[in-house]
Amino acid sequence: MELTWYGHSAFRVDAGDAHILIDPFLSGNPSWNNGWEEPAEGVTHVLLTHGHDDHIGDAVDILKNTGAMLVANFEICMFLVGKGADQNRINPGNHGGTVDCGGFTTTFVNALHSSSSAGEGGANTYLGNPAGLVLHFPGDKTLYHMGDTDIFGDMALIQELHQPDIGLVPVGDRFTMGGAVAALACRRYFKFETVLPCHFGTFPIIDQTAQKFIEGMEGSGVNVPALKVGETISL
Repeated sequence: MELTWYGHSAFRVDAGDAHILIDPFLSGNPSWNNGWEEPAEGVTHVLLTHGHDDHIGDAVDILKNTGAMLVANFEICMFLVGKGADQNRINPGNHGGTVDCGGFTTTFVNALHSSSSAGEGGANTYLGNPAGLVLHFPGDKTLYHMGDTDIFGDMALIQELHQPDIGLVPVGDRFTMGGAVAALACRRYFKFETVLPCHFGTFPIIDQTAQKFIEGMEGSGVNVPALKVGETISL
């Protein structure tokens, strides 16, 4: 399995025949800002944790141009169909549900956050409840993208049910857990082999580095790679 981080919460996962983009906030992402075309090359699936614009990002353009399958909650799927995504290439789910994506499965789990898309005049379109996504790959590692969330006690159930090997964890504070709390969540509730911090450094109002998280994980025995934006790691 290979993981590429494009800044904020945007990741590409390449595992076997599956080429997945999660929360592809790319062309408007000041951490990346190199467009969506290169990250989306050969992509087979687009997965979305929730409906905020810094997570849906370039999903519609990517879906239209690649024919990738959209995996998200029902509200997001239908919202993006209304913007031109192919209704025959959606795979909706919701909390507690697992969907077969062909080559892997995605399970929707809880996240403590909100979910909407900003409109004109301050209006917001409700887009269902936010989720974390657990990806199971036969014969490969299990990956958990937490989405945007605070710590919550039922993370213990996610560990019990899914035993994820890899965690993609928001650490930037203000809109998600800060680094110290994110480290507490990882140490108390999970037995990760590798954790990649995200959702930091993108905007001035969130933490600019993952240093608090890295310091909080010291001595845990968990691998915490310090990926640069656009860098790929093999796991």
